[in-house]
Amino acid sequence: MIFTETELKDAFIIDLEEKPDHRGFFARTFCAQEFAARGLKPTVAQCNLSFNYKKGTVRGMHYQILPAAETKLIRCTKGAIYDVIIDMRPESPTFLSHIGVELTPENRRALYVPEMFAHGYQALTDETEVVYQVGEFYTPGYERGLRYDDPFFNIDWPLDVTEISEKDLNWPLLRMMTVGATISK
Repeated sequence: MIFTETELKDAFIIDLEEKPDHRGFFARTFCAQEFAARGLKPTVAQCNLSFNYKKGTVRGMHYQILPAAETKLIRCTKGAIYDVIIDMRPESPTFLSHIGVELTPENRRALYVPEMFAHGYQALTDETEVVYQVGEFYTPGYERGLRYDDPFFNIDWPLDVTEISEKDLNWPLLRMMTVGATISK
């Protein structure tokens, strides 16, 4: 695997290191030893699959707080997504910064999302599938979220939003939340 740290501290894009031969190629998509060697949490508590009927669908922005904070390894297995993460760690030098990465079956990229990062994505095609390897069990009492259209972050979603859950529409704006530090803009 090829690990490339993003502009956000501790968040990585992971590309495959393909071993080609006459049949195609072989590549490792996850290795606990390689993750641990880079200081990344290699635990996989559960794996999730998300399917989206329509392009423009947005899921997010979700995270869990301590002691149930999740790491995620995100990969798009069908279609294409624009994946966005926001650093919600008050002590981090990249606190409240965000990035977006396109994930497709063709680029075979994965995005490693550290604990205390809000995560969401937009489906760029109809019938999109996304696989998550998650480092902690889903714990509803520790779940938090941000509005996908929060003006503080001004995320540049590639498409108009066609579908979103009521829950995701009703997350608070950042200025209404307490995340461990005083926020002003």
